[in-house]
Amino acid sequence: MLTPVGILAVNASAFVMVHLQAFRVGIAACALVSGLVLNGLTAWWLLRLASRNAPPLFREYRMWAIGAAVALVLVTAVGGGYLTYLGLQDPRRLPDVLSVVVATFMLALPLAVSVAARRIAGIGGIIPVDEPPGKERSPRRGGGSLRQRGGIEIPPRTPLS
Repeated sequence: MLTPVGILAVNASAFVMVHLQAFRVGIAACALVSGLVLNGLTAWWLLRLASRNAPPLFREYRMWAIGAAVALVLVTAVGGGYLTYLGLQDPRRLPDVLSVVVATFMLALPLAVSVAARRIAGIGGIIPVDEPPGKERSPRRGGGSLRQRGGIEIPPRTPLS
């Protein structure tokens, strides 16, 4: 099973290398879209985190934060697509150091930002795990139940006979 897949992969790679100039724009466009998606999802998550952790500050600077996030996502995605396009100029120079560095940066940036934001927010690592005994988060103090706050009157439950 593995050998036929490997043969197909080698032949596909050879076809791309022979027609690199035609594939160059498509690969750069894919890098642009990938950068938009990965960095856009990270920016959206960070904006949501900011709106939850600092609501008054986020409300006041909401448009600035969204504008900065959009600009940063666009700059990094366009830069990644353009540098990928430049790195694929000459098939004799592949694998190109520029392409490898740009691809690594485009993958590492959203992951690093997510991990750093989770640490700052006190959420933990990438994979959520149960806290060890004694380290659980205390429940939120939302003012108690509606019954304690004088809200809707809910009659106590009676056992069924």
